[in-house]
Amino acid sequence: QVQLVESGGGLVQAGGSLRLSCAASERTFSNYAMGWFRQAPGKEREFVAAISWSGGSTYYADSVKGRFTISRDNAKNTVYLEMNSLKPEDTAVYYCAASYSDYGLRRESEYDYWGQGTQVTVSS
Repeated sequence: QVQLVESGGGLVQAGGSLRLSCAASERTFSNYAMGWFRQAPGKEREFVAAISWSGGSTYYADSVKGRFTISRDNAKNTVYLEMNSLKPEDTAVYYCAASYSDYGLRRESEYDYWGQGTQVTVSS
């Protein structure tokens, strides 16, 4: 069982930046691809970004491409989401997730473990 704990959320003005972190309990963290999803009020949870086991491949939703960067530090069992040029429409609860698979990674069904989420609020 992998436990995931997100941190780094908060309130920021439009145009600002935040860095989210997700710490995993699993010592074989490098065996999992990792993803970030978000859920805005009244909307379904949506894919944001994903990174392969090794960190060699990354994937982004079109809505965040060029503004967000996903990275991982396998020595620290942590995945990050650097968010720049934030917009009010980025306001959501952000979840990290772990997947045994190293392919696809854009659908919730491809993930095996989920964190509890961290709130990101972008004011206009």
